[in-house]
Amino acid sequence: MLFSTLISCDTVSRKTEDTAKKSDETLRESLEKANRYLVRAEDQQIEDYVRRHQLNMTKTGTGLRYVVVQEGRGDSIKKGEVVQFEYVTKLLTGDIIYSSKELGIKQFVVGKGGVESGLEEAVLKLKRGDAAIIILPSHLAFGLLGDEQKIPARSPLIYEIEILKNQ
Repeated sequence: MLFSTLISCDTVSRKTEDTAKKSDETLRESLEKANRYLVRAEDQQIEDYVRRHQLNMTKTGTGLRYVVVQEGRGDSIKKGEVVQFEYVTKLLTGDIIYSSKELGIKQFVVGKGGVESGLEEAVLKLKRGDAAIIILPSHLAFGLLGDEQKIPARSPLIYEIEILKNQ
């Protein structure tokens, strides 16, 4: 009798574990499906913006889009260099969020972090004197949370920048 009770408990325990594993897998699959949908929807919003504004942008494998609107004459930007630029940061709605006129020129060491990963990727495609329009999908900008100030959660960003110098 004791033996059958132990076997019965072990069987119930395995069934509970199997049910929990299936539940975890189902939840994971549902979250992945929802995330893929959100990424596609955001990509479509960006594409609609690009079409509306008739921008001939290059799209990278990460989803970053950029177009050089004024060619500079300086050197290409490389990792480890300090880059300085004027900028206007906007949402896809056109609302200006931040700008160098209000906050000053932005500067960072390329490849050291401290800025949006999409911004680092973008400046490596530019050279001193270039003016460009850059669109960062939310995963290359401030992601799920936004910046908890002016940038809402899951917001793609538009940067209009002009590279002043790199050294």
